[in-house]
Amino acid sequence: MSSLYKSEKGKNEILNLYDEKLKELNIEYQYKTVDTKYGQTNIIISGDDKNPPIILVHGSNGCAPIALETYPNLRRNFRVYAIDVLAQPNKSAETRLNMKDDSYGKWINEVIDSLKIENVIMAGFSFGGLVILKTLEFNESKIKEVYLSAPAYIVNGNPLKALFKIFIPMKRYMKTEKVKYVEKFLSEIFTERDEFAVKYLSKIFLHFKMDFTPVPVIKKIKANSIKTPITLFAGKNDILFPGNKMIKRAKKIFPTLISVALIEDSKHVQSKKENELIEKIILEDNGLPHNIM
Repeated sequence: MSSLYKSEKGKNEILNLYDEKLKELNIEYQYKTVDTKYGQTNIIISGDDKNPPIILVHGSNGCAPIALETYPNLRRNFRVYAIDVLAQPNKSAETRLNMKDDSYGKWINEVIDSLKIENVIMAGFSFGGLVILKTLEFNESKIKEVYLSAPAYIVNGNPLKALFKIFIPMKRYMKTEKVKYVEKFLSEIFTERDEFAVKYLSKIFLHFKMDFTPVPVIKKIKANSIKTPITLFAGKNDILFPGNKMIKRAKKIFPTLISVALIEDSKHVQSKKENELIEKIILEDNGLPHNIM
């Protein structure tokens, strides 16, 4: 299988940024590698092993350290398992799974079995939401509850808007290497500026073979079969997965949708303050103490 990285040098530059972000978090952690039939899966584990388990699933073109940074307070009260999603610019295998079948669900269930954990809470952003919903579709028996932030797989936005506002700036950067096009891309996606995202995505756009396959949406019959409680956070100004449209469909198709929140000022990627709100809800829902204001 050919690599998803365009060069070894480019791969090293991306993984060096991965290590830089993990070091910057200044947390105690351990790596664990799980063998699955889809390839090795890298997991960063943090928090007391006596605490309840929570799995964090990052979005596309992301990695586990970014998920840990997004929800930094969870490790105080949970045993946090931040997964490097397969075929993304991180330390897991480069096996690209099919979004239309149950491969992602089978993969995560294999990981959960290997970790020997049950009553698992899952929290995921963007593409991580698709991974979580695929997990529930395939086998939700070990999942206690899920939290989805601007998830893929429920609705899609206007493809023409995405083309002009997101994909054309990305392609222009790939052609010219002018950072202003990365900045333009990020201004449409991120609610607030993220310096690391500028550096990380600048390398990914140049050195990683991204997946531009259209994201499918969950069928109503599949959504109806899910029994796990779902909490959904949607961004009102999310160009990829519009918040109002998402909430409207989610209420129709998920029988166990227990709570929804439309974040008024949010684009696709939430701000630090908005992520703290999500953390606070996760902790309060599970009766855990916190000092998040």
